[in-house]
Amino acid sequence: MALDRDQVLRSAAALLTRKSTATMDEVAKAAGISRATLHRHFAGRDALVRALETLGIEECGKALDAARLDEGPASDAVRRLVGEFEPVAGLLAFLYGENQLFEGESQNEGWARIDARIAALFRRGQENGEFRIDLTPAWLTEALYGLVASGAWAVLDGRVATKDFQFMIVELLLGGALRREES
Repeated sequence: MALDRDQVLRSAAALLTRKSTATMDEVAKAAGISRATLHRHFAGRDALVRALETLGIEECGKALDAARLDEGPASDAVRRLVGEFEPVAGLLAFLYGENQLFEGESQNEGWARIDARIAALFRRGQENGEFRIDLTPAWLTEALYGLVASGAWAVLDGRVATKDFQFMIVELLLGGALRREES
């Protein structure tokens, strides 16, 4: 039987999101494979985390493409983006909290490309008058990541219903980002 690498990575991400200190034995068990099989594919935790990063960047890129960020009002594109992020929110939540991925000069350039695409969406919303200009596109991008990660954790813990994931994130983010007329 062939190993479904993506399924192993998704199982690992789900476990590591809930328990960041999980051992490789626990990761193997969660994935339904032996520790030896896991080690044949991922030489250690660092290799596993880097594979999760690669998958996360790939999944984010697909979500960005599917969200059609350049179409229609920027606020509608944000709604679509959160909806596209939802299936991979657990993976993103794990990666968001994995500091080793964002330290030093070994940071994957894929994250910078993703950040730039999302920031461009927020900048477009500012330029067309939809979003506040006192919040930088970089800050709005980080806020989006934080809300997606928090939403994923809340859903995994059963504190938030899955059906509410997109609505709550979009409403909180856009409620704070939308430009309001001065009274």
